[in-house]
Amino acid sequence: MNLDLDILRSLATGMDLGSFAKAADRLGRSQSAISLQLRKLEEQLGVELLRKQGRNLVLTEAGEVMLGYARRLLALNDEAVTAVRGPRVSGTLRFGLPQDFAETWFPATLAQFSRAHPQTQIAVTVGRNSELLQRLDEGELDLILILSRDLDRPRTTPVLELPMAWIGPREAALLVPPRDLKADGVKLVMFEAPCVFRRAASEALEAASMSGRVVFTSPSLSGIWAAVAAGIGVTLRTLASAPPSLRILGPESGLPPVQAIPLLLVEAPGEAASPVLQRFKEILLETCRAALGSIAAGSTPRMRVA
Repeated sequence: MNLDLDILRSLATGMDLGSFAKAADRLGRSQSAISLQLRKLEEQLGVELLRKQGRNLVLTEAGEVMLGYARRLLALNDEAVTAVRGPRVSGTLRFGLPQDFAETWFPATLAQFSRAHPQTQIAVTVGRNSELLQRLDEGELDLILILSRDLDRPRTTPVLELPMAWIGPREAALLVPPRDLKADGVKLVMFEAPCVFRRAASEALEAASMSGRVVFTSPSLSGIWAAVAAGIGVTLRTLASAPPSLRILGPESGLPPVQAIPLLLVEAPGEAASPVLQRFKEILLETCRAALGSIAAGSTPRMRVA
């Protein structure tokens, strides 16, 4: 049995965009052609990959497994095409990104780029928004990926918008009952200020006439997760970075809703982008949207919702 990469690309694109109608537009096919492709794949595998949930199609358990393999097969296919036919680039690129992505999807992106363009060198800095922007302006970085609601500067490429959510401990016994939140205030686990998530948490609580107080700070994301898991408090992050060992706190928790936050790719001011930067940016946008597209479209990662 040989899987059809065109069909796998239709499946992956549909899940990334949150709609197979949008996938049809992106891939230059009709929606009925996409539907026929997916049925053919199900018949070939002998399992149901998609099921109806209201007016939408969602993945079955087998579909989730297939999607994971589809992404890997497509990435290897695209990498091979780039290595053989793509532009030959060489040089050095200095790139910065937040901790939220440094240990999730980005290492695979870096490996893919390095294999396709072995004559390049990528120096990666992991840091917070303020540090990355400062180093970009001082000429120490060429390109950065950041989460920001109010960034207004040239040479910025919107990637997608990521939902933010309150994250709490896995154990229900460690959660503060909703009835006590307004009286006692919300205990927050955060980075030191300035922090885009800290600001968003304060604004959301203030809009809901609730108070919050920071009871734990850490310079590392792993420290944040450890404090939340221990029940010291709750935090606010994107769903893209939250570990499955914790839980998403839904409306029943008594915490206010929070808007999504834009993910942006920002180039250094000055001269035109180098061939290395242009090629890296293309691969980064493609892999980032593939990894985070379903979350941006509203799919919840494998975390328990309180």
